[in-house]
Amino acid sequence: MAVSLASPHFLPPIRFSGDPILRRRVAAARFPGRRETPGLRIEAGRRVIDGVSEELNALALQSLDTAAARRRVRAAFLGEQQRLDHFLFKMAPSGVLMEEKYETNSKGVEIFWKSWLPNHGISPKASLFFCHGYGDTCTFFFEGIAKRIAVAGYGVYAMDYPGFGLSEGLHGYIRSFDEMVDHVIEQYARIRERREVQGLQHFLLGQSMGGAVALKVHLKQPKDWDGVLLVAPMCKIAEDVTPPAAILGALSLLSYVLPEAKLFPQKDLGDLAFRDSNKRKMAEYNVISYGDQMRLRTAVELIKATCDIESQLEKVSSPLLILHGAADKVTDPNVSKFLFDEASTQDKTLKLYEGGYHSILEGEPDERILTVINDIIIWLDSHVSSAQ
Repeated sequence: MAVSLASPHFLPPIRFSGDPILRRRVAAARFPGRRETPGLRIEAGRRVIDGVSEELNALALQSLDTAAARRRVRAAFLGEQQRLDHFLFKMAPSGVLMEEKYETNSKGVEIFWKSWLPNHGISPKASLFFCHGYGDTCTFFFEGIAKRIAVAGYGVYAMDYPGFGLSEGLHGYIRSFDEMVDHVIEQYARIRERREVQGLQHFLLGQSMGGAVALKVHLKQPKDWDGVLLVAPMCKIAEDVTPPAAILGALSLLSYVLPEAKLFPQKDLGDLAFRDSNKRKMAEYNVISYGDQMRLRTAVELIKATCDIESQLEKVSSPLLILHGAADKVTDPNVSKFLFDEASTQDKTLKLYEGGYHSILEGEPDERILTVINDIIIWLDSHVSSAQ
């Protein structure tokens, strides 16, 4: 699984300086054994962020179950995020055209998506569509990655899945993995109709759980994509952690009774995902990520999705690039080797980065992050030019 590392409706105003209720919220996060003040909901997976105001901490510690809450928190933290001393923020190139939009899809769900395009007067070489990891959003670390790829001449597009980031839906809840994939297919089909990308080649980029999403999109639309790029993909659950069939069946039945229940313990995977400890601390500023216990239906759907993908790996026929940290303890690099061996495409590349952890695009030393981004750009360049 991936590390979990404002619709115009907002929450009621919060009183800030000197507010005793606010102080109790922050204290509740610092001292979780204390009794919670009646009427207040604290996001269980959250911790106090050092270096930000009491007001911002109080805002981030509220329940983020609704999209309105997540959008408000994201808007409040934008300035803090942009000032982070992280390579992806401080070294982000300028001259990129950005657009953020909310669109209601055919199922009535309001979806957030964002684009990064080369500067005025420069036509994109091709388009790249990003699928983010579990619990994540396309609006934090990926911003810096997208800007570098856009400056290299590509139109980059990303969306938040329902229930994640800024899109509508219960936070961290996947009712159906296939349904989530269908949301991605519909939204990206709409974007591919935009004038700036019509007639271009279209590529998918998936990270961690987003790798599973990208693979499912490709398997459902094998002729619609010109290449699939995967970073530390989640496409097979290791046998030693896969529940026996009987237990999985029982969990599946229980997920229909208590689908939204947070019953699966979730370790804080940050230290396993980020090799650079300073970058690990900065990940806490990704305040709209989902870091609480995994919801029951979500867990069952992820297991089912990986089993389905594993059974179809030989159908992966698109040009394929797989990038993985060799020391990844979150998703197994051996699974990427398995995917590489099983995929039927003859145009496939696997790159393992020695000593690399899970978050090779965000949590490695600066030089490694730049290398991985450049490897993505070089592969795209070679596949765009070869088709022209």
